[in-house]
Amino acid sequence: MNEKEFTGLYNQLYPKVYRLCLGYVTGDEPTARDLSQQTFIKVWNHRHSFKGDSQISTWIYRIAVNCCLGHLKKKHPIKFEIDPKTTDAPNDDEPRNSKNIQQLYRCIDQLKPLNKIVILLELEQIPQEEIASTLGYSHGSIRTRLSRIREALFKCMTHGK
Repeated sequence: MNEKEFTGLYNQLYPKVYRLCLGYVTGDEPTARDLSQQTFIKVWNHRHSFKGDSQISTWIYRIAVNCCLGHLKKKHPIKFEIDPKTTDAPNDDEPRNSKNIQQLYRCIDQLKPLNKIVILLELEQIPQEEIASTLGYSHGSIRTRLSRIREALFKCMTHGK
């Protein structure tokens, strides 16, 4: 991978990597930026180790997940509030949607680390096959896990549990 290819990948994947990291650090934007930057530094430094056995985006997401997990092992989670200006909520229902988004992220934050990874990747619209490949699971197990995660999030959103 040359510098031009790296720049293209960075521009294409940085927003998704950033949002993935942001979900891990429960809305701590400076830490999410640091982890995203750390991810792409590792991508550049280890670009020659990419074997091409998967999509390069899968490899990059795995590096991001590892950076986030490494960070979580060192630090305790930080409580957060989502800035409604950074969400895609429509203007007419913005207060209600903002509250729902905050509640959803609080529920996601309560998930086990692996489930949190899976749902954050799903929310980024990463194909399930790519999520499975990134995490080293079968597509079927990811589909089952996502179904259980959605059920848990629904219960949390409706009953606060």
